[in-house]
Amino acid sequence: MPTKFAHTNLIARDWKRLSTFYREVFGCRPVPPERDLSGEWLDKATGISASHISGIHLLLPGYGDDGPTLELFQYDAMPDHPPVKPNTPGFSHIAFAVDDVSTAAQAVFDHGGSPVGALTVRTVPGAGALTFQYVADPEGNIIEVQHWEK
Repeated sequence: MPTKFAHTNLIARDWKRLSTFYREVFGCRPVPPERDLSGEWLDKATGISASHISGIHLLLPGYGDDGPTLELFQYDAMPDHPPVKPNTPGFSHIAFAVDDVSTAAQAVFDHGGSPVGALTVRTVPGAGALTFQYVADPEGNIIEVQHWEK
């Protein structure tokens, strides 16, 4: 059975703020329409009674107009989420390949994000030199900005 990666979902406290962040920092582009979802079908799919979701899909850079998206959704009612660290089980981070890691990290900070770790350079035998830094978006979701040199 052929498969193709479609999207990654990120539940936001404020989907509009995160949409602006990912568009301005990483060049993601909105894929209309904005979503405003509710009803019995959604309750059945999510297992959450009286659920209501709003949000948008953002086209990830580097893959053309039919590439994978970052799905930013916000529920009307959401529990608190503990802080995620790089070693937290489950999905930990998304990564963006950039030309200049330091500049990309600074753009994250200038748009309300924060550092998670320090800029690091590591040679990986057989793969090349990796320059990377873990940073966080304004809601604390971890992003890796990376650059490989072969």
